[in-house]
Amino acid sequence: MMEHTIGTREQWLAARRELLAREKEYTRLGDELARGRRELPWVRVEKEYEFDTDDGRRTLAQLFDGHSQLLVYHFMLGPEFEAGCPSCSSIADGFNGLDVHLANRADARLIAVSRAPLEKLQAYKRRMGWTFAWASSFGGDFNYEYAASATPEQLHEGGEYNFAPIGDRTQLFELDSGPLYETAKSTGASLSEFLQERPGMSAFALSDGAVYHTYSAYSRGLDGLWGAYQWLDRAPLGRNGDDHIWVRHDEYELARA
Repeated sequence: MMEHTIGTREQWLAARRELLAREKEYTRLGDELARGRRELPWVRVEKEYEFDTDDGRRTLAQLFDGHSQLLVYHFMLGPEFEAGCPSCSSIADGFNGLDVHLANRADARLIAVSRAPLEKLQAYKRRMGWTFAWASSFGGDFNYEYAASATPEQLHEGGEYNFAPIGDRTQLFELDSGPLYETAKSTGASLSEFLQERPGMSAFALSDGAVYHTYSAYSRGLDGLWGAYQWLDRAPLGRNGDDHIWVRHDEYELARA
């Protein structure tokens, strides 16, 4: 039996009501943060980014596909990868079915963007059974300029991620074990190639023909988009540790073996 405090129903109700008060504070703070996101100044996107899509070559404005809002998930799948990042894949498992609600409820289009060529994205999408839109920024600057990719030089120099400077990461290239090494290995990329890709999301608005960047989030800022975490945070054992390796949904049987 797991070790944990055992109490009566009355004790549980008293503790639950106390926790509920704190949860309501958290909810109200979340509402305030959502308002703060909406109140950020918009920045006009002057550059004409282009992407490869299932429907051909498209500009950033054309990715809106007739909607007024665009929600981009920066999916870690670089040109050298043979499979997507397993953590990104776990997040993306929740996109199927969500995109139609966003489009019709809020006039927002959800799309993933990665640096790998379109053919790799399409093949991986078929493997995972996904139906959401996915565009390739291969050969362009979009990922770099929205902090979702880093050049080899930036890995040596440090650069910035999640709106803060990060140090030289070249010492990580020598790892030959551990969760980071295993995760990179599972994508078919070298550790240095894997570290060039970074998870994130960005939001854009289309108004009078002009595209505006309105919001971006990275690292733990993505937790709220990760459906599995929302359930695990309410489970008896929680996330059961953050040092484990996420597995793609079609690999759990192999992982257990």
